[in-house]
Amino acid sequence: MNIISVRKNPDYKNKAIAYFQQSWKSVLPIIYEDCITHSIGARDSLPQWYLLEKNGDIIGCAGLITNDFISRGDLYPWICALFIDEEHRGNAYGSLLMEKAKTDAKKAGFGYVYLCTSHMGYYEKYNFEYIGQGYHPWGEASRIYELELI
Repeated sequence: MNIISVRKNPDYKNKAIAYFQQSWKSVLPIIYEDCITHSIGARDSLPQWYLLEKNGDIIGCAGLITNDFISRGDLYPWICALFIDEEHRGNAYGSLLMEKAKTDAKKAGFGYVYLCTSHMGYYEKYNFEYIGQGYHPWGEASRIYELELI
């Protein structure tokens, strides 16, 4: 297993854009293209985009960003777009991407990471705590989770 930071490995940029676009079809493709492209060489520690590679194949992705289209702009950074290919689920591979995001957030001086989701039960396994609802610009609500970086 190999976790690739697109920022540190810009040669993965096009693969990352394509993988995020195919994994998150509900998001306009230009969003990931623009976000990932501009993360390379960014002045600050955020955003970060990650790929999970197994035997040379990309099987997962995640991001670490300042806001996940959610009303709680006072909270950041956010782990976002966590995705594992269906045939690789059930192996805790998502936790590898979360650990990388947590490590980078802590290294950047953050004390917490957040995520928003409609899932219940998954993130609690990894010690995330539900802290309330947040609201998206398109009118939906999501559960917000927090994890202290110890």
